[in-house]
Amino acid sequence: MKANAGISKAALHPGGHRLWVRLTHLLLAATVIVLMFSGFTILKAHPRLYWGETGNDLTPTLLELPLGPNYKHGGWVDTAPFFATPGSPITASRSFEIYNQNGWARSLHFLAAWGFLAGLVAYLALGLASGHLRRNLLPGGNDLARGNLAADVRRHLRFRLPAAASGPPYGVLQKLVYALIVLVALPIIFLTGITMSPGIVATYPVLLDVFGGTQSARTIHFFAFTFVALFLLVHLAMILLTGPARQLRGMFLGKPHG
Repeated sequence: MKANAGISKAALHPGGHRLWVRLTHLLLAATVIVLMFSGFTILKAHPRLYWGETGNDLTPTLLELPLGPNYKHGGWVDTAPFFATPGSPITASRSFEIYNQNGWARSLHFLAAWGFLAGLVAYLALGLASGHLRRNLLPGGNDLARGNLAADVRRHLRFRLPAAASGPPYGVLQKLVYALIVLVALPIIFLTGITMSPGIVATYPVLLDVFGGTQSARTIHFFAFTFVALFLLVHLAMILLTGPARQLRGMFLGKPHG
């Protein structure tokens, strides 16, 4: 019998994960959770996003997030420009007590970032050397055929999802999303993260040119991490809907069957 495209094909050919995939997946998952927790604490101290080189409470914001005690704070007194020219930077005294208890979160965030980088580099290097990226993550020509892609989209929208395999091969949407996460979102998260480090950009100022400034990098960093967080929620939901025991066994033990 010919296997259907997409998820049903994966379900008909179950397989476990290789050891290096399981180890790098575990390292990335652990560090991403730590980064999300510490990053949320950092964001609460200044829940405002900007675009360009600079940004603070006295400059126009791109987006203000309803997070933490510094959201919609009391305001300012004694506002004064630095220079007598249009668009001059402004200084002022706060009329409220600012929340800034995030030093521990910044240290933890920076530390976890290097574990995140180690896991990402190891996964990409081993995936490239073994052919895992080309074979299992990058969609082939037949995967992207209109009929196959449309059928996989319809199955997901209708929640007609057969029991998934505990490893590759993956369905069309799985390949597309996994490739987007591993090859685009995660590298962008790391690169924008280090662009916010004065010590690193002093050595590699090209990062500021690539991302349009420190504040632009911070904004891109936030949206990329938000995308990954949403992916994780959907990823966990799909595991629960398509056979969690089998898939967890394949990820942690590398065995498709009990």
